[in-house]
Amino acid sequence: MSKRSDFLEHLAGVPLFAALSRKELGLIAKRGEDLTVKAGKVLCSEGEMGHQYFVIIEGTARVTRRGRRVAEIGPGQGFGELSLLSRAPRNATVTADTDMEVVILGQREFAGLIDDVPGFARKLLSAMATRVRDADAKSVQ
Repeated sequence: MSKRSDFLEHLAGVPLFAALSRKELGLIAKRGEDLTVKAGKVLCSEGEMGHQYFVIIEGTARVTRRGRRVAEIGPGQGFGELSLLSRAPRNATVTADTDMEVVILGQREFAGLIDDVPGFARKLLSAMATRVRDADAKSVQ
């Protein structure tokens, strides 16, 4: 399977993009950029402005907040999707634990999709509403 196909499969499992058609996911995949990352590289830093969304194809990374490890992420998982929607500082630092292959989708490419694909924004809003509802339900527990 090609990296692009892997990326497409991973996108389909990302909550932010779950409501999108295969064709719309393909448009996102075409605009992504492949990147090889060495172990130890910081992919994004807590408090800095974010402009990219990452999907991990191979390798693992650690997620830290205020210096504390909060998660480990690996193939098929993504991070940074909120930076595609708003210009707010990153809420965590992500550092490669191993050599990695990732695909990056920049904010400009993402904005172009919203402009070019009718109904895309509505589907994204629906997916975000689901995420907010799920987060709210977890905070009540």
